[in-house]
Amino acid sequence: MNFDYTDEQNALRDSLSKWAAQQYDFEKRKAALKSEDGWKKNCATFAELGLLAAPLPAEYGGLGGGATEVAVVAEEFGKALVVEPFVPTVVLGAGALKYAGNAAQKEKHLNAIAAGERVIAFAQAEPKSRWALNDVSTTAKKSGAGYTLNGQKAVVLGAPQADYLLVSARTAGGQRDAKGISLFLVPKSAKGVSTRDYPTMDDTRAAEVYFENVSVGAEALLGEADAALPVIEHIVDDANVAYCNEAVGCMRLMTSLTQDYAKQRKQFGKAIAEFQVIQHRLVDMFMATEECVSLALLATIKLDASDEERARAVSSAKALVGKQGRFVGQAAVQIHGGMGVTDEMRVGHYFKRVTMIDATFGNVDTHLRRFAALTAKAAA
Repeated sequence: MNFDYTDEQNALRDSLSKWAAQQYDFEKRKAALKSEDGWKKNCATFAELGLLAAPLPAEYGGLGGGATEVAVVAEEFGKALVVEPFVPTVVLGAGALKYAGNAAQKEKHLNAIAAGERVIAFAQAEPKSRWALNDVSTTAKKSGAGYTLNGQKAVVLGAPQADYLLVSARTAGGQRDAKGISLFLVPKSAKGVSTRDYPTMDDTRAAEVYFENVSVGAEALLGEADAALPVIEHIVDDANVAYCNEAVGCMRLMTSLTQDYAKQRKQFGKAIAEFQVIQHRLVDMFMATEECVSLALLATIKLDASDEERARAVSSAKALVGKQGRFVGQAAVQIHGGMGVTDEMRVGHYFKRVTMIDATFGNVDTHLRRFAALTAKAAA
């Protein structure tokens, strides 16, 4: 098994790293957050750099890459604390189109995503569903040739910037049945769709989304009706691996920033990096990060494996990243002292981001339970 990046993947990483250093430093990032359309300019730049097209099929404007290209981009985005909705659009939205969309849907949306002209948000979670992907109470009832949607979706990441919403809705069965769930691609501007936008603690944006008698045509349905749960599980696994690689980028920067600070901060007449206890903690941070690098890479490779093998690899990586991300963040803040949680210091923002990643699509406990259940099933 080859764990080396190809020349093309290294070139992608290098170009993104250089762009982030020159055009997306911490101060420019803060300015973009205050701007109404700052994120749009960055999405256009991402398209020019080929970042949005990298994992998409070549026949629809992409570069024909896959999960490894997403991992490369996600890690660099983690280092730069990029707030644009890359995962919701390119991993979740485009992923659903790749796995379940027909030729017309792919032609319409994937080309637009690659060009930076389409933003998609995944409206899956509901106020009472927590992280259960099968817990869906939003309904889509047959109405003539199309469907009528009613319900509420919670904490829809990227929804304030989105053009379209990828909505999971129940077309048959009970609230927690595995069967009876369908996916719809709904324009956010459709009549009956309303949102309540808000910032999250890590400077990204999300929204509560409400559907009130929203009428969509048959062309809005992605894939087979009543059978969308396997597609949802697949794209959520893809997203979790992307978030794991993004967290790795955050952890690398927290470790690097903390090392630099420890060399500069003096106490008792010498730099605190000279104290053995600080050295041990820095080594622990480095080792924790490298553990996450290994499992994130393994999970990336396993995305093309069988459903159960993929799920085990993803849950093991997500559980470790959640645990070690918290450790690295806490250690970084502790070494920085009270300054570590101020807005002026970058390290606190990285800690917030890894904390949010842990709470996205299942936390440590959720994925430990999932991993244990899948392992027991495989051993039976």
